[in-house]
Amino acid sequence: MLVVAASAHAGGERNAAVTPGVETAVQPRSVGAWLARMNEASRRRAYVGTVVVSTGDSMASARIWHVCDGTQQLERVVTLTGAPRTTFRRNDEVVTFFPQSMVVVTERRESLGLFPKLLRDGDEAVGQFYQARFVGHDRVAGLEADVVLIEPRDRSRFGYRVWSERSSGLVLRLQTLSLEGQVLEQVAFSELQLDAPVSLQTLARMMDRTAGYRIERSEPTSTTALSEGWTLANPVPGFRSVSCQRRSVAGVDGRVNQTAMQWVFSDGLATVSLFVQPYDPRLHAFENATVHGATHTLTGRHGAWWVTAVGEAPLSTLAGFAKGLERTR
Repeated sequence: MLVVAASAHAGGERNAAVTPGVETAVQPRSVGAWLARMNEASRRRAYVGTVVVSTGDSMASARIWHVCDGTQQLERVVTLTGAPRTTFRRNDEVVTFFPQSMVVVTERRESLGLFPKLLRDGDEAVGQFYQARFVGHDRVAGLEADVVLIEPRDRSRFGYRVWSERSSGLVLRLQTLSLEGQVLEQVAFSELQLDAPVSLQTLARMMDRTAGYRIERSEPTSTTALSEGWTLANPVPGFRSVSCQRRSVAGVDGRVNQTAMQWVFSDGLATVSLFVQPYDPRLHAFENATVHGATHTLTGRHGAWWVTAVGEAPLSTLAGFAKGLERTR
């Protein structure tokens, strides 16, 4: 991905334009320590900024307001490109306003998909599968940044190049790197005001202002893969199960009349989801593999079931999940 005013295309940008530095120029840190610092900064800092997301030839931008009072985080994100949309997140409660259709969708999820959560709580084992290397200093949105390369220790996961604000660790720019080191996707602030006077109460009132909108609720139901009749016979190294839910999905008539199991795995950085639903030849005619930036998707039939593996991981990793999935009853 590419920040506005940067000169290289995402697909060909192999090396970041940074001022070289040595590891002793900053406090030596393990990959877990770097990631914990970045996450803590995202929880504690109030800010207002413009985020640019680049994937191949496509680019999108959004305005973001973020505040935290120590017990809850609240974000407001307004799209600046594409269809108008405003999304609020209060901890894991997400409310999205679609002004053109006057619809509000409420759901529970962890993030808005801008800067991903760079370390899941309790994933101290991340150092077994990634290593961090300080590579220099740079400036992003006018702020001084440390540049850290997070490299995978095997070919089951992608790498990352991260620019974090020097004094706090807040992520300013993030690139997802292919197995060959090419930039698959980038998200970055083009403008950022740290410690901005963002009012949590004001954002909360805006989030709750749904008068005149039709409210649609997406409420998944917690479950387990075993109770749904599934197991992973050959786990992918480094990835562990973090959640399993049943979600509503649209049938062939476009109506929400089916459910799918979503089984989520993480290695501390990357996340892969397995969606399993009954096979319907009217809907599931073609097995396929698709790539959109860092997000890869693999679909295929599994007997009487249709399986979709999706995540920011190589297709070979998704194939490992799909092949390891077994029916227990």
